[in-house]
Amino acid sequence: MKVVIFAGGVGTRLWPLSRKNTPKQFEKIVGDKSMLQIAVGKLFPEFKWEEIYISTGEHYKELVSSQLPQLPKENIIIEPEMRDVGPAVGLITSLFVKKNPDEPIALLWGSDHLVKEEQLFRKVLRAAEEIVVKNPEKIVFIGQKPRFPSQNLGYIEFGKQIQEVEGVPVFSFTGFKYRPHLSLAEKFLKDGHHAWNLGYFVITPRFLWKLFEQFSPELFEKLKKISDAYNTADYEKVLREVYPTIEKISFDNAILEKLDPKDANVLSVDIGWSDIGAWEALKEALSEKADENVTKGKVMLEDSSDTLVFNFTNQLTVGIDLEKMLVINTEDVVLVCPKDSVPKIKKLVESLTGTENEHLA
Repeated sequence: MKVVIFAGGVGTRLWPLSRKNTPKQFEKIVGDKSMLQIAVGKLFPEFKWEEIYISTGEHYKELVSSQLPQLPKENIIIEPEMRDVGPAVGLITSLFVKKNPDEPIALLWGSDHLVKEEQLFRKVLRAAEEIVVKNPEKIVFIGQKPRFPSQNLGYIEFGKQIQEVEGVPVFSFTGFKYRPHLSLAEKFLKDGHHAWNLGYFVITPRFLWKLFEQFSPELFEKLKKISDAYNTADYEKVLREVYPTIEKISFDNAILEKLDPKDANVLSVDIGWSDIGAWEALKEALSEKADENVTKGKVMLEDSSDTLVFNFTNQLTVGIDLEKMLVINTEDVVLVCPKDSVPKIKKLVESLTGTENEHLA
């Protein structure tokens, strides 16, 4: 099985650390490794470098190579222009369907995820692979058992257990539920039939290619031009001409919302997954208790609780009487806001365009 990690997002919700030129996946947010290095590291020793691929944008090719020097250069798949998740997955599919259409691929959306139970995660990937090998026209979703009633994540809804593979229970697939309100999220937490949707799934390129042709024919038509040119002298030219003309569309809208439930299975497991694509999510992932403070760098806090302070400078950052706050101190920007105000960060960053502070975006 081949594993593809997508590492092309900008990550404005982790601004001012994450910027256009150095997105969050290339930063050392947790420990002394970048999030991309952590994402790849959790695959070893089960997978080899030759089996791992990184999908990223044109501007980040050198960053990927410098942070993952062991990764074969040909395993870095470049999007000439960001066209959303649907086309990004389609590009991967258009190439792999030519390479080895019946070998399962694991597509892992998000290079800024933490997985604490790494051994279990690898076991689950192999279980999903086994299912797909025996059922080539199946897609297997890997979901995290919810730890709390999150309103910011999507959910996978599943039915009864239909089998067990390598000790991992396998469930029938029912559908998706998007960012529920609190009372519904609380229901999902209790009913035992919902998992957080991580954007992780295993499938054969041939079946995924068939789904693109069936559900998104206009997108498929352009992807096929790229696929036909793959491994020819015209590939780069065709890729750069065709890919930027593809309409932006999410993978959910392009494929998943139209999927027949009988064509999917669900593995709902507790792999200790956290999405740290936003500061408040990072705070939750790194806290043992909700009221605990989380700090990085030279920081002093007095009479403070449920606060995250990350200092990326040599200057001491001091907080007094802070509650449910975020303080991010970089060399050229200091961000201070309540945890609940994180959704406003993206809008603020977008407002910098065309101003004297555009270089800080």
